[in-house]
Formats: sequence, structure tokens, C-alpha cells
Amino acid sequence: MTAKDEARSRVSAAAGELLELSHRLHAHPETAWQEHRAVGWVSGALDGLGYAVTRDACELPTAFTASIGSGELHIGICAEYDALPGLGHACGHNIIAAAAVGAAAGLAAVADELGLTVTVLGTPAEEGGGGKVLMLEGGAFDGLHAAMMIHPGPADAARAEPFAVDHQHITYRGKTAHAAAYPELGVNAADAFTVAQVAIGLLRQQLPASVRLHGVVTQAGLAPNAIPDHAEGRWYVRAGSVAELDQLGPRVRACFEAGALATGCEVTIETESPRYTEFRNDEQLLGLFVANARELGRPFTDPGAGVGVGTRMNRASTDMGNVSLRLPAIHPYLGIDSLPAVNHQPEFAAHCAGPAADRAVLDGAIALAATVVDAATDARVRDRLLQSSPASTDQN
Repeated sequence: MTAKDEARSRVSAAAGELLELSHRLHAHPETAWQEHRAVGWVSGALDGLGYAVTRDACELPTAFTASIGSGELHIGICAEYDALPGLGHACGHNIIAAAAVGAAAGLAAVADELGLTVTVLGTPAEEGGGGKVLMLEGGAFDGLHAAMMIHPGPADAARAEPFAVDHQHITYRGKTAHAAAYPELGVNAADAFTVAQVAIGLLRQQLPASVRLHGVVTQAGLAPNAIPDHAEGRWYVRAGSVAELDQLGPRVRACFEAGALATGCEVTIETESPRYTEFRNDEQLLGLFVANARELGRPFTDPGAGVGVGTRMNRASTDMGNVSLRLPAIHPYLGIDSLPAVNHQPEFAAHCAGPAADRAVLDGAIALAATVVDAATDARVRDRLLQSSPASTDQN
């Protein structure tokens, strides 16, 4: 039996436990930095597979690392398990986590034979918290030669091409007053947001197609007869690259400052979480993954970005982009036949515990494990990864 056959057999033998884990995570969604049950379930499953688990990795209570093997080539598999506020697992991170555990199950028995060390990284708060960025800074990825994961979407899409993104928290402070009796004494913080949003809407005409500006006002007054003295919102600014974000930032900031200037409010613009970068695909590893996925019956006829609704999820932002700029990485998408439902819709969440989602868990686990086996046994790939400097916190 080949190493690939052994890995696939181990995943198949664990199928029941993997799908139970996926469904349990799906039924108990936890948002960024609150994944206390999830981290216990996922790390516990890896402990049961013989992995050496380090909890509270990088002093993050819902992060972990789990390693097995002692080989020279060190490959990381990333697990995500946070959910969306109000939407549950509408991005399918339950599938990501279960597939990562499945790949780990497949590789546990062959790691030493193939000269591998395999580390699963439990990465919290992908949905706006930047868990991977903090783990990069904390050294969790140090020593890895490559990292990989899968992500569910409406349809298969091999190549990740996400936007870089800044996460901003905006606060306006004005002065309250009775809206009918003493309106001239008020300074309206809600109006400041109205001015800012109009300015952003006008700015969009001059922006390239690679830019997205979107946000929500989370607080803008409590009573219609009191001029609001406090308003808050959360805004995402996305662009094709960090360099483009740097060019765009002052123009977006000016829109929020315009709201303050027009109304007499004070404005505070704060970074809400670490910046996510664009993604750099490792072409060799991506080619191996696509070949293994095709053997499982996933056609991946277009390994590029695609133009249809079903393949647009690969343009979403991810903190895996920051990882990809530090070391070779892939982040392919596996379809769960959800259309017309797409990521971040409640209808998509419902699909993330269905038959197609279960197939994505098992296909993802097998394809990831097989890709690691190929990387370890293909001399060209192995030598290239070993000759490149492993990830460390002092690299750019």
C-alpha cells in the first residue's frame, strides 16, 4: 500500500468522527475569539490521533498547534472554526476544521516514513480578528516550509485571489439636545455618518474595479427626539494589494473626516484588527492539490479565478494571505452545491451541514493529505521547499 493509499484509508476509517465533528461545530457556532468549545473539540480530536497539542498558542486562548513526526520537511495545515455574528457557520469554517483534522488523521501514520513533520494550526478569529496574523507574529508558523487549507464555497475554485483589507472602527462624538425644543444646541453624530457615506458613495466612481468599500453603522442614537451625541460604525476597505490599500487609505479617511467637519463632531478612526494582505499562490503545490482533487471526481476545469457567482468566493479576504507572503501556501475552495445561496447568507449556513458539505470535508481531507504526500515524495517539490528558508518572525 502506498503512502497515499494509507492516508486515504485512514481518512475513510475516520469519516464518521470527522462528519460528527463538522456537524457539532456547525450546531454550536462561536464568533471570533469566543471559540472555546470549538478549540477544545478540534484540539481534542488531534490529541486522540497522537498529535502533541499545545493549547493557548501564542497566548491566544482559542488557538493551538498540534504536531506529529520528526522529519526534516515541515508542513502546516490550518484549521479555522469561528462563526459569523448572527449568521452562524455561514462561511463553513466547521468544514475547514473537520477537513484539517481529517488530513491530520491521514498523515499521522505516514509522517515519519516520508520524512515529514506535520503541524495543524488552530487559527481563531479569521472573520475580522486576524488570528493568523497574531500567530505569525507570535512564532507559531516558524520553521514551516509550507502551509495549506481548504475553504468551502458554492463551487470549486482552485486559486485564491483575495483582496487585501483594512478593518476600521469609526466613532463620532457630538452633543445631545432636544430635537424639537433646542435643536440649535445639538451636534448630530448620526448626521456625520450620513455625510461620510455620501462622500464614500461619490468616491466609488473614481475607484478601480479592484476596490471594495463597505460597512455598517452599529449605533446612531437612541431616541428620535434627542439629537444623537454618539455614533459608531465598522468599515472594511478592500483592494487588490497592500500597496493599493496604502494609496486608497487617505481618500477614505478624508470621507470620514468630512462628516466631522460638516457637522462639528469629533471623529476617531481606529484599526479594529490586523490588516489582511493579498494572497500569493504556490503554483507547484496548487497543481498537486488540483490533480489530487480531480482524482476524487472534482473537475476543477478552471484553476483560475473564474467569473461566475459560484467561483467568486476566492476574491474574499483572508488572513491566510499574510501567511502566503511568508511561506509557500495554498487556499483552494471546494464547492458544496449551495447555489443560489452563497457565503455569508443564512441559506449557505444551512448547506454547510448537508451531504455536499460532508463530501467536502472528506474530499478536502484526502486531497490535503495526498498533496502533502506528493510534496514529500516529489524530489523537485521537496528540494525546493527545503531549500527555501522556513518561516520565521524576522522575515518580511
